[in-house]
Amino acid sequence: MHESAIFDIEAIRKDFPILQQKINGKPFVFLDSGASAQKPIQVIEAIQKSVYTQYANVHRGVYTMSEAMTDQYEAVRQKVADFMGAASADEVIYTKNSTEAINLVAHSYGSLLQKGQGIVITEMEHHANLVPWQMLRDRTGLHLYVAPITDQGDIDLIALEQILVDNDIALVAVTHMSNVLGTINPIKMIATMAHQNGAKILVDGSQGIVHQQVNVQDLDVDFYTFTGHKLYGPTGIGILWGKKELLDQMPPFMGGGDMIERVTFEKSTWALPPVRFEAGTQPILEVVGLGAAIDYVLSIGYENITQHDERLVEYAIKKMQEIEGLSILGNPEKRGGVIAFTMDKAHAHDIATLLDQNGIAVRAGSHCAEPLLHRLHQTSVARASFGIYTSFQEIDYFVDTLKVIKQLFI
Repeated sequence: MHESAIFDIEAIRKDFPILQQKINGKPFVFLDSGASAQKPIQVIEAIQKSVYTQYANVHRGVYTMSEAMTDQYEAVRQKVADFMGAASADEVIYTKNSTEAINLVAHSYGSLLQKGQGIVITEMEHHANLVPWQMLRDRTGLHLYVAPITDQGDIDLIALEQILVDNDIALVAVTHMSNVLGTINPIKMIATMAHQNGAKILVDGSQGIVHQQVNVQDLDVDFYTFTGHKLYGPTGIGILWGKKELLDQMPPFMGGGDMIERVTFEKSTWALPPVRFEAGTQPILEVVGLGAAIDYVLSIGYENITQHDERLVEYAIKKMQEIEGLSILGNPEKRGGVIAFTMDKAHAHDIATLLDQNGIAVRAGSHCAEPLLHRLHQTSVARASFGIYTSFQEIDYFVDTLKVIKQLFI
């Protein structure tokens, strides 16, 4: 396969210094971007520059450096809003990851819901979009419903519709893209279904926004979360976007500095969103890194990213299907750059260990989605997940190595 003239894979790979090294004497092939993507030099240098020349706390100092850092910090908030198609930067809340963002909604928006109302999740959810809703259920007496998936790995939309019609559903919480099956869900359609039945919708975009452009107003969702470290940015920074009218109603998630309007020993009052939800010193340098990561992604272009992703998936599946005894989980209508698989007689951890001996990094285990694996009659699977730097040559090497590994388990 040849890369398109517009999408210069070799130039992109040169932006990622970590890819130039060897692991166990072999070229490093990183196929675990779904867990945490590598960082381009542009992100690394943006963080370094702030550390070297401009670091200070934000929102607190009236001196030059603090004001400059605050300006940069808030400029990234506007950049995120533009990146997501948000109506206002005031709808963008900094968190430390998607997990915290979802917990924030479960705690704060969840406190506004009434006993007897319901939350709907799906069988394909990551634990981050499952456990917070179980905790809310146990705390408040809300009902938690699980929409099933088909054997192919798509959400059963008819069953989801029935749950919405038959029950008093307050919120649908759904992943944009499964971290195991790679299923890209029809979010706009699900949002319409939710709203027609009086429910709001939260989307876990941890995987989705990495592989396709997102416009929250076009999707007409109510909450959308994503995490910086999967989007080629640093760890420790995530985003919660929410419609302003919902954020205005929500109580704080944590108490502390900056999120208050006024404090006395008797009583405190709250600042307006987004500051209301950003107690304490924030991940300042990580925000800078996220801004650089967004710039980097946009410089490549989502049209190129999505096309590259689709071609990689098609190519990898075709090559992997040639291996007798290898089974790919799911066959969804639309799949992003994630392929989970098993091999006859070989445990997923053995596969991952043997791949690592050949310089190839994949993930093995339950992928923080134990109920989904149970639905698929699995306990542990291997997963290859792709990034913008993944090449077709790496797919060839990966598949050739799997063929060698297969011989060890005959």
